[in-house]
Amino acid sequence: MANLDLPVIPEHVAIIMDGNGRWAKQRGLPRTIGHNKGVETVRETVRAAGEAGVKYLTLFAFSSENWSRPESEVEDLLGLLRRFIRRDLADLHRENIRIRIIGERENLRSDILPLLLEAEETTRNNTAMTLVIAFNYGSRNEIARAVAKIAKEVQAGSIKPDEVSPEMISERLDTADIPDPDLIIRTSGEERLSNFLLWQAAYSEFVFLPCYWPDFDRQQFHDALRIFASRDRRFGGLSQLTTTAVVG
Repeated sequence: MANLDLPVIPEHVAIIMDGNGRWAKQRGLPRTIGHNKGVETVRETVRAAGEAGVKYLTLFAFSSENWSRPESEVEDLLGLLRRFIRRDLADLHRENIRIRIIGERENLRSDILPLLLEAEETTRNNTAMTLVIAFNYGSRNEIARAVAKIAKEVQAGSIKPDEVSPEMISERLDTADIPDPDLIIRTSGEERLSNFLLWQAAYSEFVFLPCYWPDFDRQQFHDALRIFASRDRRFGGLSQLTTTAVVG
């Protein structure tokens, strides 16, 4: 474990890996090169998270909106996912890392779904860290699917409308067995969630970094953990540092 000398390490870190294309454009390279470099960053980040003691690492790998990109780029991204799973699955399994996939699986391409299922099944009993890959993921779609499940249960009479609670929704999300993220990091200088973990991020801390994802390294990951450790998390209650303010 990395010796960060921090008072607290987030149990769950989620990352919006943004800026591969712009990193490549800045260097006069094809976007594909940026995506390839981004996969190298994924490997380094997984190692850094495990060494730091993070128990859950969620990576926004492919959004449900990414299908609208040019077909050639979509194929490149899917090819990278295939190679990552085929090349890295054995190493992740050997390191006792569990893989979880979140996102819409209905009508997912037949050359992709079996790979995702294999990764989950192979590593399902691992306990060192859980690597959550958000693939074909959109938070609004996830919430809509959860609400639809509850609506069917109400229609069937198994629950009453006035029994519906936030906890019920959480239990029907793709992340039902995963704690909400303590820290969400986004690279590239953009400061928005982009339809990522909208429900789960209710009390997350955010760190926005100006670097593009391929330039994100262990030092910047550690810096984000230090920023998190310096935050006073109140969850709507009184400050842990002072009781002079109720909100803010």
